[in-house]
Amino acid sequence: MAELQNSFVNDIRRIIEESRYAAFGAVNSIAVQTYWNIGKKIVEEEQHGQDRADYGKRLISQLSDELTKEYGNVFSKRNLDYYRRFYICFRDYKIVNACVHNLTWTHFRRVLAVAYYERLLSNQGEGLPLSKAASGKTDPLDYIKSPVVAEFLGFHNNSDYNESQLEQALIDNLEKFIMELGKGFAFVERQKHIVTETEDFYIDLVFYNYRMKCFVLFELKTHKLSHQDIGQIDMYVRMYDDTIKDENDNPTVGVLLCTDTDSTIAKYSVLNDNDRLFAAKYMAFMPTKEELQQEIERQKQFFLSTHSMIEDEQ
Repeated sequence: MAELQNSFVNDIRRIIEESRYAAFGAVNSIAVQTYWNIGKKIVEEEQHGQDRADYGKRLISQLSDELTKEYGNVFSKRNLDYYRRFYICFRDYKIVNACVHNLTWTHFRRVLAVAYYERLLSNQGEGLPLSKAASGKTDPLDYIKSPVVAEFLGFHNNSDYNESQLEQALIDNLEKFIMELGKGFAFVERQKHIVTETEDFYIDLVFYNYRMKCFVLFELKTHKLSHQDIGQIDMYVRMYDDTIKDENDNPTVGVLLCTDTDSTIAKYSVLNDNDRLFAAKYMAFMPTKEELQQEIERQKQFFLSTHSMIEDEQ
C-alpha cells in the first residue's frame, strides 16, 4: 500500500480531535447543569426548615451520606455545599446555560469563590453604596474598571502584539482577567458572530454581569482610543440589544479596551451622552505604585467627564 499523504492523515487527526473536544464539552455541559439542578433542589428543600441554617447543615450531611454510598465522593458534603452556592450565585439558568460551552466546572468553582463572597457582602448592604443597595439599582460606573492591569498576559511595555494575540492571551488567562475586571462577570463567548443582511460581524469578547443583569461586550484595541472604535462598539451594542438580548436582560453595555483613552475624542462622541458605552485603558505591564495611582486618578477623571450626565442624575 502506498504511503499515506500527510494531509489525509492530518484531516483524520482533526476529525478525531474535534470529536473528542465535542464529547468533552457535552460531558462538561451535562455535569454543570446537573450540579446547578442539585443546588436548586437543596435550596428549595432548605426553605421548608424553620431554622434554615441548622436545617441546611443537617440536610447536606444526610444527603451526602446517602449519595456517596451510591455515587462516590463527587457528592461529598463539601461538594454539595458548592452546588448549593452555585445555584445561589447564578439563580438565572440562562446565564449558566450560556457559559457552559466555555467554562468547565473547575472554572465555575474558582469564579464562585469570589462571587459567593461578594454576594454575602451585598446581602449585608456592603457590596454597593447603601443607597444603591437599598434601591436595587446598579450603575455600570461601579463595575467598569479602568485602568485594567493585565501584567499576567506576559507582554512587556515595549511588546509588539496584535489584537488577535491580545485576545488569545486574555482567553488563556481567563480566570485572572475575570478577577481583574471585578464584580459579577461571567464569560460567555469570544468572537461572537452576528449576521446581517449585508455583512458578518464578530464581537471580540462577550461577558454577562449577573449583578447588573446585562451582557457586557469588550472590543480589544492595541492602539489609543479613536472615533472609529467608538462607532464600532456603539453599533455592536445596538445590534446585540436587537438580536440577542432577552426582554428580562438590562440594556447591553459596551467597553472599548484600548492602550489609552482620549478625553477630546470622547467628549465629542456618543461616549459623552451614553451611559452604556465606556472606554477603558489596559496596562499590559505592572506599573510602579506611583504610576498606578496617577493612572487611576486620570482614568477616574476621564470616566466622570465623559459620563457627567450620569453623575448629575445620582
